[in-house]
Amino acid sequence: MTSGLEAALAEASSPSWTRRVRAGRDLASFADVPEAAAVLVGLLLDAEDTAVTRQTAEALARIGTVAAVRLIALAVVEADGNQAEWLETGVHDALAGPDGVPEVAAACRHLAQDQDEAVRQGIAEISAWTGDTER
Repeated sequence: MTSGLEAALAEASSPSWTRRVRAGRDLASFADVPEAAAVLVGLLLDAEDTAVTRQTAEALARIGTVAAVRLIALAVVEADGNQAEWLETGVHDALAGPDGVPEVAAACRHLAQDQDEAVRQGIAEISAWTGDTER
């Protein structure tokens, strides 16, 4: 494990919301690493601060890989109404950036056929948020 990954994993359990936000951003590029993926879902569902949820979702959407979008989908299914709103806001923040994130729509189309029903459910929500009807 790289020291950057180890440091971000350690920060993810910090009592400081700003450190957890930083951990979410830093871990987003490791969405395909199982240990990081589990921690990222926890950050997406952060019960202490909605900024952690929003900014982790944004970071994962900006990465835009299938692995990153899959984690958002899994969190969507587990989220309460408030968390779901902040997940959606984070995804919208990424999509509204100067370059947008076309990879999110492509990842959604790919994941719409996922073996896991929870992933397919979450992807249906994300696709509705993004206006992607080409599933």
